[in-house]
Amino acid sequence: MTIPSNPDPDPRRTPGLDRGGGVPPGETPPAETGTGTGTGPHRRPKRGWAGGPLLVVVIIVLVCAAFFAAYGIVLAVR
Repeated sequence: MTIPSNPDPDPRRTPGLDRGGGVPPGETPPAETGTGTGTGPHRRPKRGWAGGPLLVVVIIVLVCAAFFAAYGIVLAVR
């Protein structure tokens, strides 16, 4: 059986505390806004596909469909 830890520990025995309960510099994590890696103004990400890649995919699909349609017609005529 374990003894539950004290929710209010003795400040004299707690590491990282100065006299009076203060925290020395370097002991606390940086502020929330100081942890970001991005610089400059925030730009919203674009949604969906860009026009160029979408056009390339559509062209490839149409060429493949035309090839298989022509191949099917050639096989049907024979």
